[in-house]
Amino acid sequence: MAYEELNHEERKEIWFLDSGCSNHMSGNKEWFSELDDQFRHTVKLGNNSKMAVMGKGNARMKVNGITQVISKVYYIPELKNNMLSMGQLQDKGVTILIQHEKCKVFHPTKGLIIQSEMSTNRMFVLLATMMPKATACLQVMIEDQSYLWHCRFGHVSFKGLRTLQSKRMVNGLPSGLPSPVACAQVCTTCLIGKQHKESIPKKSLWRASQKLELVHADICGPINPASNINKRYFFSFIDDFSQKTWIYFLHEKSEAFTMFKRYKACVEKETGAYLKCLRTDRGGEFNSNEFEEFCKENGITRQLTTAYTPQ
Repeated sequence: MAYEELNHEERKEIWFLDSGCSNHMSGNKEWFSELDDQFRHTVKLGNNSKMAVMGKGNARMKVNGITQVISKVYYIPELKNNMLSMGQLQDKGVTILIQHEKCKVFHPTKGLIIQSEMSTNRMFVLLATMMPKATACLQVMIEDQSYLWHCRFGHVSFKGLRTLQSKRMVNGLPSGLPSPVACAQVCTTCLIGKQHKESIPKKSLWRASQKLELVHADICGPINPASNINKRYFFSFIDDFSQKTWIYFLHEKSEAFTMFKRYKACVEKETGAYLKCLRTDRGGEFNSNEFEEFCKENGITRQLTTAYTPQ
């Protein structure tokens, strides 16, 4: 019995684990992934009748999440049920344990691979996912030889390839390498690699015209070593208009919301103005539902940015 991890078209089928069956047998030709149509044989049933074997091959099925290939399965068109021979399984080196109304099949290295509970008629039935299609190997051919050599040399320019060809520095380069414009294949790797990010502006495009119209907030930490009272973070607030800065020390980031409310109450009382806009990074301490609801209730607009440098 061979094993492999594959994904194919899946169909369910019932198989019976039979201790009196000398060979694996199936009456459905569709379940075979490989079949020798020239093989001929006969099998004798319990009532002394005989059935003709019209082929022998492999059946692929998935049991317990593992795709198993059952080899040497007889194809018998007259057979109404699928049979798994316990004797033939044991010939493959597996161990079969029947105990407490359960039949378990153990592989020497993979452990338990098949398990079936006894049905009401004292049969061991296995519901397997059939995967009859054989493995297909697909090969991709690149017709544009110039693009192929472009990739082989680490995406070197076509001008560089022509230089290698003219100086005969590489054997096997195709003759008449085209220019990049004439090349039929577009190299997406080169396009992505040559893209540039926009630089972060050093100055804000918009500046506040009064106190607390815009406040920048950020948390820094954890800082090692911690302070004498075991505080590892500091919470900074910078007023965009006056450039005045407030610093608060925290034990944990979870204290950010409480500290923000304390800062808001203090600074609004000192200035006589109201905090209108709070600009922060995308840290989780600023994105809680509680924080968002508090800002909505107090008319505070929130802005998210990746970086800020008030000047």
